[in-house]
Amino acid sequence: QVQLVESGGGLVQAGGSLRLSCAASGRTFSSYAMGWFRQAPGKEREFVATISWSGGITYYADSVKGRFTITRDNAKNTVYLQMNSLKPEDTAVYYCTQRTFRTPSAILYEYTYWGQGTQVTVSS
Repeated sequence: QVQLVESGGGLVQAGGSLRLSCAASGRTFSSYAMGWFRQAPGKEREFVATISWSGGITYYADSVKGRFTITRDNAKNTVYLQMNSLKPEDTAVYYCTQRTFRTPSAILYEYTYWGQGTQVTVSS
């Protein structure tokens, strides 16, 4: 059974930084693409970033491009999301997710496994 456990969320002032981590277990982590999505209150879950199985390909939502960086450490079965220059509109629950394919995707329904989420709150 696949488990994805996020950590690193919290409260930060606008302009600050946070690094989210997602520890995976239950299947061969290094074989599959990973992603981060987020959901703000009253809004639909939206794509943030994705990374291929090897880490060689990454895609970002336009709203976070240049501020967020997704990376992975296959030896540690962990994917990260470094978030810099945070804005109040980045406030949301952030979810780690895993595909059953090697290639990255920005499409929510192309992901199979989801973590419980971690809250990120950015104050102005």
